[in-house]
Amino acid sequence: MGMTITEKILAAHADKDRVEPGEIVDCRIDLAMANDITGPLSIEEFEKVGAKAVFDPEKVVFVLDHFTPNKDILSAENCKKIREFSKKYRIVNFFEGGECGIEHALLPEKGLVVAGDLVIGADSHTCTYGALGAFSTGMGSTDVTYGMVTGRIWLKVPESIKFHCYGNWQKWVTGKELILHILGMIGVDGALYSSMEYSGEAISALSMDSRFSIANMAIEAGAKNGIFPVDDKTTAYMKEHASRPHKIFESDADAKYAQIYEIDVSEVGFSVACPSLPSNVKDAGELGGTEIDQVVIGSCTNGRLEDLEMAATILKGRKVRKGLRCIIIPATPAIYGEAMRRGYFQIFLDAGCIISPPTCGPCLGGHMGILAKGERAVATTNRNFIGRMGHPQSEVYLAGPAVAAATAIRGTIARPEEVL
Repeated sequence: MGMTITEKILAAHADKDRVEPGEIVDCRIDLAMANDITGPLSIEEFEKVGAKAVFDPEKVVFVLDHFTPNKDILSAENCKKIREFSKKYRIVNFFEGGECGIEHALLPEKGLVVAGDLVIGADSHTCTYGALGAFSTGMGSTDVTYGMVTGRIWLKVPESIKFHCYGNWQKWVTGKELILHILGMIGVDGALYSSMEYSGEAISALSMDSRFSIANMAIEAGAKNGIFPVDDKTTAYMKEHASRPHKIFESDADAKYAQIYEIDVSEVGFSVACPSLPSNVKDAGELGGTEIDQVVIGSCTNGRLEDLEMAATILKGRKVRKGLRCIIIPATPAIYGEAMRRGYFQIFLDAGCIISPPTCGPCLGGHMGILAKGERAVATTNRNFIGRMGHPQSEVYLAGPAVAAATAIRGTIARPEEVL
């Protein structure tokens, strides 16, 4: 019996010829990451165990992206703690201020993750890097501390579920709509501790930005990781961004899958996740008339250039509905600069949008867009649990950038063709 991509990566990092689903393996890691919320907890644990050094100052990453620019004293103290730790232990990849972007967009952009890597992060959306053909997964701060100190981690080998996608994409439909469609199919526990593997010509047709969005939300199905095969687009992305060598793993023809789903993407429409689960999915056309107070276009899921380009195309020459706030959050300084050079910022400003520096801010109810009681938001973020973006009696609808931009213009949830 053959092995899947995920199984091969874990076997290689455990120095084994093969592994089986359910097996516990002790693996070398290529990168350990934490942010300004989870990092201080890791540092506290580091100090408790009396560690004297990290396993490799180039393979430990801190990204201060959640509550920054610092929103209050506590967030400032957290950042100070990480800053001092990074200086003391000579952490090479420490990002804050003008160097800092949303971690799961920043690390691939900086070339810190490549195909074949094993990455752990003290953030659940670390699974984003599976778009590059890497095994990446989120875990608790204590586990990440162990990785930072030893350069190793134990893992249970997950079963794999394959999503084979074929057909032609509808205009404006992206990877975000596909992953919401899948969540609507299988539910928030439909891939519990499994590897979500993607294949097919429809996947090959997707941009890297869309693939990052899909891999990012594997955790919303309860998955251990999401992963894509490496193709020419992946290789081109790594050639542009990374100087490190990579290793390509491919699933064997006789690899075993717990389940295989066949999806015709021509049938994937403008999926929207209604409150208060990412799996509570309906088509945007069913939600017309749902009044919205705020639109957020950004986050580690949809703050990349493709997302901003789509939003700018729809918003160009149009206005955000009076009384609605539309917040645009480019995911990294590089994306911010390129969007500005392309003229997107002027389009957003002319439309009446607010442009934020790179931050996770509103996605987790941190800052830069908190909802009041009774307010509703459409967001290109990844979670819409009760109280996720503010008051427990606010509501969040998850959507792709086209629906978000159209909604900002209409003032109610809308498909893009309704405003163009």
